[in-house]
Amino acid sequence: MASFQLKDRLQAAERWILANPNPPQSWPWTWLYKVGRTAYAMARDVLSGQLTLHAMSLVYTTLLSIVPLLALSFSVLKALGVHQRMEPFLFQFFEPLGPQGIDLAEQILGFVDNMKVGVLGSVGLALLVYTVVSLLQKIERSFNMIWRVPDMRSMAQRFSNYLSVIMVGPLLMVSAIGVSATIFSSTIVQKLIEIEPFGSVILVASRFTPFFLVVGAFTFVYVFMPNTRVKLRYAAIGGLVAGVSWQAAGMLFASFVAGSAKYAAIYSSFAIGIILLIWIYLNWMILLLGASIGFYLQNPGSVAKRREVQLAPELQENVALATMWLVAKPFSEGKPAPQQELLEYQLRVPGEVTRALSDKLIRAGLLSLAGSQGDRLVPGRALDLITIGDVLRVVRHDEDRIVDRLPKVIPAELVGVRKVEETRTFAELLRGDEAKEKPGAVMESEHVSTSDS
Repeated sequence: MASFQLKDRLQAAERWILANPNPPQSWPWTWLYKVGRTAYAMARDVLSGQLTLHAMSLVYTTLLSIVPLLALSFSVLKALGVHQRMEPFLFQFFEPLGPQGIDLAEQILGFVDNMKVGVLGSVGLALLVYTVVSLLQKIERSFNMIWRVPDMRSMAQRFSNYLSVIMVGPLLMVSAIGVSATIFSSTIVQKLIEIEPFGSVILVASRFTPFFLVVGAFTFVYVFMPNTRVKLRYAAIGGLVAGVSWQAAGMLFASFVAGSAKYAAIYSSFAIGIILLIWIYLNWMILLLGASIGFYLQNPGSVAKRREVQLAPELQENVALATMWLVAKPFSEGKPAPQQELLEYQLRVPGEVTRALSDKLIRAGLLSLAGSQGDRLVPGRALDLITIGDVLRVVRHDEDRIVDRLPKVIPAELVGVRKVEETRTFAELLRGDEAKEKPGAVMESEHVSTSDS
């Protein structure tokens, strides 16, 4: 009996999270509601296995690409004589692995330091660049999976953007380190250190500087890697959560390694390799989970029971009609055209659903893209020429023409059944909506007609 009650309560909580018609409107309940929905969606994604599969594939690619990546990045820094400033971050990454991890980092740095990119030749340099680009390409594919982006960057964009990140990214990190070191070593800051409580605050800030740099690096990755527009504030929240999780995972993993004598006894000299694989996997999981946080905060409508939402006919028809209405209403009132992202937020349905249906309406000429960035929607023709039936026919249209191959066994009376007045235009609907908003005008018109009679 108790198990059934618990099951009913869990189902009720799930319905409240997924299909609450009246979500909280006041702070902090709005944020708690968002956090609960985001946590639900992330738990669903982890249990479905999508994130774990991508993290495991990235582990394999990382092992192949870590040395070429460091070689290209350090070659730029060595040319400027500042490559020593990036070495502490590499040691910080391998520090949770214990003394063997530090030895491994020193071996990698020694190998990279002895590698001369200029003597590899054209073929060797091309293979080196290809290995690094393939890693970044796989990272982009994983982020696009999280952000529901079907298309990747073009080949030219990949090489230009990826190589710029490889070359410029380390320089930005070194510049940030140099700026922070300059600030903390300035005479003004040194004088403030002698004054309490400024001294304690500055000391704490200096200790947290590497953490903030890591958070900034995560945020940059979340903004840059997906082939879509990511808002900075949501990327920063994801970067902050990922940074805190990374620091906590490092401390926990260090204690795990310290007590892993059994692994050393089982795997012998391979123990460090197994531990390294686990550590890289945890890092990728943290990075992907941070990206998921940013995605669900920016797209709250994508939180659903299933990751791949089933496009039921009722859902498609209602979303298409709602989209057309939300575009037609501000157009008739002379207001600015709404952004597609804003419509997705208003409708509270997954973005891939609204994008698929808006693309159908655009191809049919019922909607058109506008704005300087092409991210706003306007009616494709006059509202007097757009009927409800036009929208429904676009949604119901079989673009793959599979219906034409069906055998002719459907009775004629079942073909073309309609539940609404499909002949009404959106201009008529808007005039009716205006009449509802002006009851005084309606009553006045009724009084005039009565007196005339």
